[in-house]
Amino acid sequence: MNIQSQVDLWFDDYNRRAAARLDAVPALRGLYEPVYYTISQHGKQLRPTLMLCGNQLFGGNPDDVREAAIGIELFHNFTLIHDDLMDKSPLRRGLPTVYSKWNANTAILSGDAMFSLAWQQMIAHQHTATPQVLQCFNQTATLVYEGQQYDMDFENLPQVSLDQYLEMIKLKTAVLLAGALKIGALYAGADANEIELLYQTGIDMGLAFQLQDDLLDAYGNTATLGKQTAQDIRDNKKTYLYIKALSLADNTQKEQLKTIFTHQDKSEAEMQQVLDIYSQLGIRQQTEKAIVEHTEQALSSLSKINTDEKRKDVLHNLITSLLNREK
Repeated sequence: MNIQSQVDLWFDDYNRRAAARLDAVPALRGLYEPVYYTISQHGKQLRPTLMLCGNQLFGGNPDDVREAAIGIELFHNFTLIHDDLMDKSPLRRGLPTVYSKWNANTAILSGDAMFSLAWQQMIAHQHTATPQVLQCFNQTATLVYEGQQYDMDFENLPQVSLDQYLEMIKLKTAVLLAGALKIGALYAGADANEIELLYQTGIDMGLAFQLQDDLLDAYGNTATLGKQTAQDIRDNKKTYLYIKALSLADNTQKEQLKTIFTHQDKSEAEMQQVLDIYSQLGIRQQTEKAIVEHTEQALSSLSKINTDEKRKDVLHNLITSLLNREK
């Protein structure tokens, strides 16, 4: 059985149990229905897949990571519920977000419940690596919150550098991918040096992943993405595209961008003006170049890991596939 099929089976089973609990306690549907609504959408399940990849890379037992793999995905979805609320995003995976389908209070409380369920999963399987796993999970969660704080702070800063932005997405996105890989390797008893190389693989993979998200937000298709496009422009987000554009723009273009990014309700003409400036400056190509660079760095770190080369194939293919994804 391949890794993705294994992860799918785990989540099919978890979703069946979650649906049964929902029916068993109808009085608490208001709390748990948004949780089940979220996890039943599946999403990419990238983080549990990476955890299993990290485990199999060092010849581990898949049964050891099953509960933690579900836990890491629950944690990720918890962050999405709260993130959608903060951004007031209407769509996620082609469906209404918890915030828009229910309300803000439900998004807060059901998100909190999902975090608790994630912790239950992380401690469900006792293993010699459990203390290290929980330390990694807790540290990763804290870093994700720090990244979210930076993201919110950036909205009120007049200017953000590329280095600041890359540090923010490293914390908000990349550390969770790296942490998933690390936890899988911890369960397999991997050497500390190999785990460090794997962690760096995850960091660069995560940076490439988020830059691709930035690109897709501007140039993707709503039907394919499952969420509203150009949302970052609407929300005045200082993404890689915007920051890179400011660094290359002439004075007139800079003034136009800065002015539009002070407006809370942008017209379609203003949205198109931003994209036109991006086009004039070759921002799409600049972003694609950065994605390739981080992907190559991830593959370089992976190549240095001392394990059976054939075991690297799944992770190698997964990293390269992200270059061509459309959602």
